Amino acid sequence: MKTVFLFLLFVSLAYSQINFDNYFVSKTLRFDYFHTGDSLNDYYSFDELIEEPFWGGSKVNMIDKFNYGKYKFEVFDKESGNLIYSRGYSTLFSEWQTTEEAKHTERTFSETVVFPFPIEPVVVKFLEHNRKNEWLNRFEYTIDPENYFIKNERTSEYKNFEVWHSGDPAVKVDIVIIPEGYTNEEMKTFKEDCNRFAGYLFNCSPYAENKDKFNIWRIEAPSVESGTDIPKKNVWKKTLVNSTFYTFDLERYLMTYDNKSVRNIASNAPYDQIYILVNSDKYGGGAIYNHYSVCVSNSKHSEFIFTHEFGHGFASLADEYYTSDVAYQNFYPLDVEPTDPNLTTLVNFDSKWKDIVEEGTPIPTPDTKEYENKVGAFEGGGYMEKGIYRPAHDCTMKSIIINHFCPVCKRAIRQMIDFYSE
Repeated sequence: MKTVFLFLLFVSLAYSQINFDNYFVSKTLRFDYFHTGDSLNDYYSFDELIEEPFWGGSKVNMIDKFNYGKYKFEVFDKESGNLIYSRGYSTLFSEWQTTEEAKHTERTFSETVVFPFPIEPVVVKFLEHNRKNEWLNRFEYTIDPENYFIKNERTSEYKNFEVWHSGDPAVKVDIVIIPEGYTNEEMKTFKEDCNRFAGYLFNCSPYAENKDKFNIWRIEAPSVESGTDIPKKNVWKKTLVNSTFYTFDLERYLMTYDNKSVRNIASNAPYDQIYILVNSDKYGGGAIYNHYSVCVSNSKHSEFIFTHEFGHGFASLADEYYTSDVAYQNFYPLDVEPTDPNLTTLVNFDSKWKDIVEEGTPIPTPDTKEYENKVGAFEGGGYMEKGIYRPAHDCTMKSIIINHFCPVCKRAIRQMIDFYSE
């Protein structure tokens, strides 16, 4: 026990000993790069560095402790070699790699990581989970903050407005809402929609009881045309960040490939999370962990979509359904634990939510009336009917149900809220 205690103490100290002011100033360095490949191979190439005026992230929890996501980047002080910042994330490219198209086509995606602007030179290392969920080093780049090629020009400057404000961005979860397909004449509607969607978030537990740990910003940035693209119906709209239904040829999957426009607009406010609100009444949305989230504004299910997708984008919660059509193939290997906190293969259930399973509950758990309101391990989830287990009979990450996150998902969300707001 003494050895375990000392190890945990060491880990805790490792996370807490980074003094922000020793290494960073309170603005953002944005690293844009290209990710190219197919289903089996991929490589990275540098695009550009951009200085942005706000830093919305934590100044205390500098080192990621969750191990979520397909990727991770680490920032090292070049002189000392100390790790001074890291975050896990996923991308649209990582999802695309599991589609049929990726088996016979190579594509390039624009991607971005952001971190506080360093005072001295740093080395940025990019890591990737392989199919065994081992971290592999993939790419690294050295940055001198005095480099005059770091751009500080603002190509998309717009006003930001507070939707909900509870304090200093450094100790809050900051969400920036980007308007997509709202014209200049519809900016009043966008303001009303932002207020309505903030209400959706705070109507839902555990966000409701943590309302004072959030800031929500809206950017007043109009599109030329109202709506969004629907390729199958030959509908193409001139919009701010070029969102589209039929992403990966899946009708309801509403995303954008235009990463640079998304980041340019988001930079008008301090942010931890980006949410794109699309002016449409057609059912759709999507989200990727620490990348961005998307929701339509006027579907009858918008409240569900908003909180469900934010579960993906903010806390790396996985989809717990397994019967709906998806574009992915063999998304989760069955011989390792998923990195997402709300799925298990039972390969190492101790590392997941075994600690909150009531004594006497069988694992795997029969999906019967007896266990309908219990935490267990119910087969079916992550787009697969067999071999993957979810924590509860039902959850907002499984069905169209408002304010119904299971205890495991609630815990993951609370932990992420605390991480950003300490």
